[in-house]
Amino acid sequence: MYAIIADSGKQFKVQEGQQLAIDYRQTHVGDKLTFENVLCISSEKGIQLGSPTVDGAAVEAEVLGVSQGPKLVVQKLRRRKNSRRKTGHRQLYTKVRIDKITA
Repeated sequence: MYAIIADSGKQFKVQEGQQLAIDYRQTHVGDKLTFENVLCISSEKGIQLGSPTVDGAAVEAEVLGVSQGPKLVVQKLRRRKNSRRKTGHRQLYTKVRIDKITA
């Protein structure tokens, strides 16, 4: 059984027990999240497609913690002397574990 959910402009294919990194949210470890924008559910009965979402469907997840993505280097160079700028960025993510998919 799997589901396709939409969260913060992205779509994820999730299964029960799967760990997932979503955009950062200010939550504590052990909190429960509910994703209600379920676009598709596949089960033993078949596939349910929503238009745009499946009515009454939800995906429940538990927050595992906060992690950081890879470091991105932003470098700006121009052809003049002393016109170099080098900065970096690391995006924050919230790690969740999918507990339950309800149709």
